[in-house]
Amino acid sequence: MKKIAVLISGGGSNLQAIIDKCASGYINAEIACVISNNPHAYGLERAKVANIPIKVLNHKNYASRLLYDDELSLFLEQLDVDLIVLAGFMRILSSKIADYYYGRMINIHPSLLPKYPGLNTHEKVIQNKDIIHGVSIHYVSSELDAGPIIAQGEIEVSNYQDINDLIKRIHKVEHQIYPEIIKYICDDKIYLDIKKIAFKNIKMNKSFIYKKYDL
Repeated sequence: MKKIAVLISGGGSNLQAIIDKCASGYINAEIACVISNNPHAYGLERAKVANIPIKVLNHKNYASRLLYDDELSLFLEQLDVDLIVLAGFMRILSSKIADYYYGRMINIHPSLLPKYPGLNTHEKVIQNKDIIHGVSIHYVSSELDAGPIIAQGEIEVSNYQDINDLIKRIHKVEHQIYPEIIKYICDDKIYLDIKKIAFKNIKMNKSFIYKKYDL
């Protein structure tokens, strides 16, 4: 059984989806710790309910990003986890920590990368009247939202889509696809082979997993 750490900053709905799939045995892994930079993140309460250890590393208590990342990296080393999962972790990690954990850290981003890296992706989709939107799961690299893409999930969008409804639909996609990819990684069916992502016994229609959702 693999050990994973989940990093959050907010409500933790993706965390809850991961907790549920670990508890059911769908994901063959134990969540060793839930870590947050926000001491008030509701996701910490979700972890407590599930009897998962928590750790708060409040970024406001550190004089620089590097000092924060040094403390985070030290704590992760002590946990000795197989996979680090960013689930709504609203911190840009330094190249030092991204490089050190390259291939062992994944993130989910609410856009079809490389389109719309960074923040406010839903607003950009509506403003640009895009007809599709989605999420991307990728390995974390030193460049923001630019690591190798593992999987993407797509939904259709109307140009009059209400942003709150759009966010809810995207969350539904996230809650389905993120646990699935974590399962594959923990089962050693997906891994980073130096220069490319390798897949074992997984059907794909692109060079990464791509799914369309009717939600």
